Amino acid sequence: MKRKALLGKKVGMTRLVDKTGEVIPVTIVELGPCYVTQVKTDASDGYNAIQIGFGPATRLNSPEKGHLRNLPMLRHLREVATEDSCSYTVGQVLDVTVFSEGELVDVIGTSKGKGFAGGVKRHHFRGGPKTHGQSDRERAVGSIGSTSTPGRVWKGLRGPGHMGSERVTTLNLTVARVDAERNLIAIRGALPGPAGGLVMVRNAVKVA
Repeated sequence: MKRKALLGKKVGMTRLVDKTGEVIPVTIVELGPCYVTQVKTDASDGYNAIQIGFGPATRLNSPEKGHLRNLPMLRHLREVATEDSCSYTVGQVLDVTVFSEGELVDVIGTSKGKGFAGGVKRHHFRGGPKTHGQSDRERAVGSIGSTSTPGRVWKGLRGPGHMGSERVTTLNLTVARVDAERNLIAIRGALPGPAGGLVMVRNAVKVA
């Protein structure tokens, strides 16, 4: 599949008003410019993909400096699988103009970290009864064992634990506006992650 994708920084949410007067909630993303840092082909690597880089880096180690030889110091590198990798060259600059208004895109980011959370907040458990002597078990998970066989708690069972800081992909969002001069794109709806967080915007892969 031919894939186009760019890395960017989430700026924040605002709203736009279209020609009919409808108020549209959008998220502004500073998208690109990104540099093609590596081209992989079926002949050389066994599959087709490109690696793109975004954001200035202040320090690089020796392997990174060698990998980015004759390129700017880039902080974030991501690989994008695409069938037309042969049409790209190392050092090529990709900007926000690869997307157009009305296009459907997917946005990949890291969700906000919430720290340690209980089962009610983390997995929307109902909690225990509020009466019959329950004084401190209203938000408890409850019994999660499996009786005498196997007589233990299965690995991966939902429960309290670290919440957030996970890779989240939001599908089929609409591009509301593209500002090529300022490398900004307005995407309808909310995007994962905090303001200032790294996101990847790609063309939609599961178009309904």
